[in-house]
Amino acid sequence: MSLTVYLSGEIHTDWRDQITEGARGLDAVFTGPVTDHEASDDCGVRILGEEPDKFWHDNKGANVNAIRTRNAIAAADIVVVRFGDKYKQWNAAFDAGYAAALGKSLIIMHGSDHQHALKEVDAAALAVTETPEQVVHILRYVLEGTLP
Repeated sequence: MSLTVYLSGEIHTDWRDQITEGARGLDAVFTGPVTDHEASDDCGVRILGEEPDKFWHDNKGANVNAIRTRNAIAAADIVVVRFGDKYKQWNAAFDAGYAAALGKSLIIMHGSDHQHALKEVDAAALAVTETPEQVVHILRYVLEGTLP
C-alpha cells in the first residue's frame, strides 16, 4: 500500500519537514500548499494582473491557490491539518472541512490550548495529535502495521 498525504496548515514552523523526515522509508508521497507566504498571497495578481483594491488582490490569490488545494486534497488518501500558535489558520479549518466533506481520512494536529476552539474540527478527525512524531507513528502503523 502507498499513501498520498496532504499537509495543510500553518507555515511558520518546520512541522512538515519533521513529518517528511520521520516518514523516510515509508511508501508515502507528501503534498501541500505553497508555503512561500509572498508567492501564495501574490500568485493571483502576478499571473492574472494587478488589482488596485486589496479585496480583489486577495480574492485572485485565494482562487488560484484553491485550484492547487482542491486538487491536492481530492487526490490525497490522508489529510493532516496543523493549527499553530502564531496566527489563526482560518484556511486550515476550511481545508479540514473540505477534506471531511470528501470523506478523507483526517488527522488534526494542535496543542492542548486549542482543544476547545477546535472541538468541532477535532470531532471530524480520525485522530487528533499534538506532535509531528505522532503523525509519523500513525502513518507507519497504517502502512506497516507496526507500533513505536
